[in-house]
Amino acid sequence: MRTTRTEQPSVFQAPQIDHTVADELELASLLLDQHPELLDMVGRCVGGSATCGRIGLTCETILRCAVIARLMNYSYRDLEFALRDSRSTQRFARVDPWRVPKKSALQSAISMIDAKTWERLDAVLLQEAKERGIETGTQVRIDSTTTATDILAPSDSRLLYDGVRVLRRLLRQAQGLLPELQFSDHCRAAKRRERQIGSARAPNTRRRGYRRLLALVALSLGYAAAARARVSTVTDPWAKSWCAEMDAYVGLIERVVDQTQRRVFDGEKVPAAEKVVSLFEPHTDIIVKGGRATQYGHKINVSTGRSGLVLDVVVEAGNPADSTRCLPMLLRHVETFGERPQRAAFDGGYASKQNLTDAKELGVEHVVFHKKCGLEPADMTPSSWIYGQLKRFRAGAEAGISYLKRCFGLNRCNWHGWEHFRAYVHAAVFAHNLIRLARLLLT
Repeated sequence: MRTTRTEQPSVFQAPQIDHTVADELELASLLLDQHPELLDMVGRCVGGSATCGRIGLTCETILRCAVIARLMNYSYRDLEFALRDSRSTQRFARVDPWRVPKKSALQSAISMIDAKTWERLDAVLLQEAKERGIETGTQVRIDSTTTATDILAPSDSRLLYDGVRVLRRLLRQAQGLLPELQFSDHCRAAKRRERQIGSARAPNTRRRGYRRLLALVALSLGYAAAARARVSTVTDPWAKSWCAEMDAYVGLIERVVDQTQRRVFDGEKVPAAEKVVSLFEPHTDIIVKGGRATQYGHKINVSTGRSGLVLDVVVEAGNPADSTRCLPMLLRHVETFGERPQRAAFDGGYASKQNLTDAKELGVEHVVFHKKCGLEPADMTPSSWIYGQLKRFRAGAEAGISYLKRCFGLNRCNWHGWEHFRAYVHAAVFAHNLIRLARLLLT
């Protein structure tokens, strides 16, 4: 073992990066350079905001930083560190290593790219793959999965406690500007009631805890109503935004109170579509697939081709059955590629005689479902060999979805709001297709 100290390398003699990841990033960078229209799309979306501030971010840097964030599944804090620390990341994102943007600047810039823009960006990559003969779109596989929102497992007691916390925060903001406002802080008492409800075993004990917690929520709502009446008379710009935020939260809290009354005291089973599962991500849907555990987020339908590229992704509102999404996904494919696929493989949830008939009438020659559901293989396709081949081809959709979740963060979205949720999903798909296309070109 050497006992001498390691010699400090010179900063002027940076070695050439010789690594597979660096090679993939280099080729992905060349792909982006070949399509300057991508920057025009991003520019129209972000407007002039990207050039504001002390340093300012170009449209190219915003797009490339967004790709790195999803490609490496980075948070904005991790992305800032990678831009400071990694030469390959700096080279791909084209940022000055001495003037790396802060995480807040990265967040505000990247979040301006909406879902529609990401879809248009991805369409450019798919057109590139089609022109190079990498993906023809003649054979597709379609499956669905769930992407979770960034919330805790919901319970009525937790939501009521969250309501007290949110109202206290808003009331303190108003009191800082209008000192004459008076209210009592019931957060500690609400938290104590919430924990008692969570640990109670007897139904009567839980109902007693809920009555006390609902009383605290009612008091907080009363303070909020009085404060809103006072703030609404103020002409300062903050008053309008404060009132809008207060109204949004009060509406959600009242819905939580209603569902608690119906479920706990009236013994009613509240439909999933009427439930509020989060005050901070109210767009969250309750997803139940088969007999598996309940998930909280949004269902997405994913279509992939022979190349492994994601040809289409749809973020669903609500929890529509897979059987209702078969024909719409095929029609979207025809709209994207200009022609119908010759072969289509679906997960078992899409199987039905009506879907088979609709696909055949659309002109899809071979349609195979993972589950028969009363269908005969001969009805799906006249070739037993093609039937087996499409069954095996469909199984690859599971691996593709797992890859998107593990490596591109599609298992859980930590962006806030419905529109940003959709943008997050499409950004992950764009990053996946970009690096997948780069790998296919490398081979």
